Amino acid sequence: MEGRPFAKMVASGNDFVVMDNRDDALSHYGISISEIAKGLCERKRSVGADGMLLMEESAKAHFKMRIFNSDGSEVDMCGNGSRCVALYAVENDIASRYMQIETGAGIIDAEVVGLRVKIRLTDPKEIKLNLNLSIGKKRYKIHTINTGVPHVVSFVKDLDKVKVESIGSRIRHHKTFKPGGTNVNFVKEISANEIEVRTYERGVESETYACGTGSTASALITSLLHGMKSHIDVRTKSKETLRVYFDKKGKSIKNVYLEGEAKVVYNGRIDHV
Repeated sequence: MEGRPFAKMVASGNDFVVMDNRDDALSHYGISISEIAKGLCERKRSVGADGMLLMEESAKAHFKMRIFNSDGSEVDMCGNGSRCVALYAVENDIASRYMQIETGAGIIDAEVVGLRVKIRLTDPKEIKLNLNLSIGKKRYKIHTINTGVPHVVSFVKDLDKVKVESIGSRIRHHKTFKPGGTNVNFVKEISANEIEVRTYERGVESETYACGTGSTASALITSLLHGMKSHIDVRTKSKETLRVYFDKKGKSIKNVYLEGEAKVVYNGRIDHV
């Protein structure tokens, strides 16, 4: 891949390779986009990132966003990725501060004010509370929700002691969630409107410094179970805080927004994968 421009971007600790592919140039390089993503996201040997974000033409919105995890798998939605792409669009005169982005999960709205980006997510679905899941000889109480991609939420007393990598991986691959698997969030309540979250991300196959849809999932489940009202601040492993807004009526949740900062770390040109 000779001379293809890209931006390395970060939102709350999630890092991405972002490229404008509205000219469909990547399809002419003789290698699948999945393989391109795997190559570029490999740390120490390439740019290194949690995922690759591509902007493409859309007949429904200002542009379409495609999301590839570092293992090359494509997913429908990424909260922090959406915020990065929105900032990229403003800084490169692709869209104004208010925009619509087509994703695999549906059309989302975004607003950019400086480095602060607020996105409206699709309404959550597939909510199931108080499920029991057996991992070896231990049973975990979990809750599931889809905030664009599937998530498991599990509340813990001591977040520092949770074995996120090992337990998260086993839940992610559990037969209950086959064939696609799930993301896994471990949550601790901090105060009346603040939680702390650690997330094992499907596709990255590791704990990440933050997860936008996971932070949103954790906030919404916390509200449903423990009555927290909008807004909820979510403290991530990166120590940055994301803010989740929503309207709740009974067990119904709508008008979900995720807000936080994003930034361009550097711009570059890719010569090879």
